[in-house]
Order: sequence, then structure tokens, then C-alpha cells
Amino acid sequence: MNTRALLGWRPATVQGRAALLMLGSTSAFALMAIAIRFASATIPTTEVAFFRNFFGLLALLPILLRSGGGGVPRTRNLGRYVVRTLVGLGSMLCAFWAIGHLPLSQAISLSYAAPLFATIAAVLWLGEVVRIRRWMAVSAGFVGVLVILRPGVAFSAAMLVPVIGALLAAVVAIQMKQLSKLDPPDTIVFYTYLLWVPLSLIPALFQWVWPSPGVWLWLIATGVLGTLGQWLWTRALRLGEVSALQPISFVQLPIVVVFGWWLFGEVIDTWTLIGAAIVFGANGYIAHREAVLSRRAATQRPAEAAKPSE
Repeated sequence: MNTRALLGWRPATVQGRAALLMLGSTSAFALMAIAIRFASATIPTTEVAFFRNFFGLLALLPILLRSGGGGVPRTRNLGRYVVRTLVGLGSMLCAFWAIGHLPLSQAISLSYAAPLFATIAAVLWLGEVVRIRRWMAVSAGFVGVLVILRPGVAFSAAMLVPVIGALLAAVVAIQMKQLSKLDPPDTIVFYTYLLWVPLSLIPALFQWVWPSPGVWLWLIATGVLGTLGQWLWTRALRLGEVSALQPISFVQLPIVVVFGWWLFGEVIDTWTLIGAAIVFGANGYIAHREAVLSRRAATQRPAEAAKPSE
């Protein structure tokens, strides 16, 4: 077989390319979680977050400089970026702490509560209309979260950390929706990382521990894999629909479960698996309904524009 042809292969359809990009993004985020777990064994979570942002920015700069036509992106919304970055940093610290201190399957499963919170936030913050079927899906998703948490049975306060992280991630998603109407995607990514680095350095300095030579590799990996995951994710969403791509993102759980079992001797809890399935199903349905309503609105707008004015 022609090796060059094999390396240059890509799916024939746009949907296939989007799915492949989403799978690559999901795999990168899963491997980043493994790198975070290794790094968190010897240095504080705040420091891991700082180096994830620092090395992530270094990995991002060549991409932005190549695609941005030269020069630093400009914005008139710096204040919004500061708020978005602070909220995002809080979400990141919660997620990283959970990955470092809870079973990986539990930490990742609970992080998928973010779309549930985002649906509620979109109603309260943006005034979006959510009808009964999506509310039922949100309710089912929170039942899944409760199945994982099992209050009164196996609950611990530490399990609330990834839930708080998911709540903050939902706020970030709403902020991103607002910023996307004001600035192009590359500008949003650039200023997010540019502010993340100094802001995440502040808490890290209070717990600073110099990494050993081996830990530096894991820290670099968190930044590179995180940036790679985000870059592939944005490209996937540009080509495909959220409803079709969202289920692929759930592949992250089996990846971390396998690595958690292999590297750390973790065994996934049955209730965590059941709860994760409920949360994933709810998220998949919410994404599907949003895509259906978006297509319906897109087909109605041209028809309304074609009506003669009264």
C-alpha cells in the first residue's frame, strides 16, 4: 500500500471529517486528564492549571500567527474577557482538582453536567425559550447526577467539586455565546489564554513547588493536549452539527476508564456507570433538540423575509 496515500487519507464526506475531528478532540482531552492526574501527584492543582495555560498558549501562538494574517487580534471587550477568564479559571481549578483527587470515571462523568446547567442558564441569562421536552431531559440529567453522587450512601463533599466546576463551565458557555457575537473565534481564544496565564499564576505562587524533571513532561502534555483538543473541537463544530457530534465526546469516559484501570488500578463503580449513561442520554437529547430548533428557525427566516411587507 502507498504509505503517502495512507497518511493523506481522510473521510470522503464533511460529516465524516467532522466526526473524525471530534474523536481526535475527545481523545486529546481524555489524555490531558491522564497527564493532569500524573502531574497532580506531586504538585498542587493551582500550579498544574498555570502550566496547562502557559504551555497551552505557547502551543496556540503558531496556529494563531499562521491563520491570523499577522498582528495581535484587537478587541473592545477586554472587561468581558477578564470576567470570562476568572469564571473559566474557577471551573478549571475545580475540574483539575477532581481529576487529581477523585476516581477518573467519577470526575469526568460529573463534568458532563455542564450542558444541563447551561440550558438553565440560557433561560435565566439569555431569555431563551426551553419547552417541556428539553426540561424533561434536563431533569433526567440531574437524576443521573444524583445517581453518581448517591447522597446518604456514598456521598462525600469532595464530589461536589466537579459539580461546581460544571456549573461554572455552564456560565462560561453563556459568556462565550455573547462574546461570539462581538469578536471572531481566534480573538476569543487568544485573549482567553493571554489572560489565563497571569491570572492562574497568582494562586499558583502561594503553593509553588518546583516540578521534578519527569513532571515537566506531564505539564507540557497538559498544555499541548488541551490546546489540540480545543482546536480540533472548534473545527469539528464548524463542519458538523452539535447533535451528531455530542455523542462522540462521551468517548472520553471509556478512554479514561481504561487508563484509570491500567495505570491507577481504578475500577468503575456500577452506579457511576448508570448515572453517566443517564447524563449522557439527556445531553444527547438536548443537543438534538437544539439542532432541530436551529434548523427550523433557519428555514423559517427566509420564508418570512420573502413575505410582502404589510
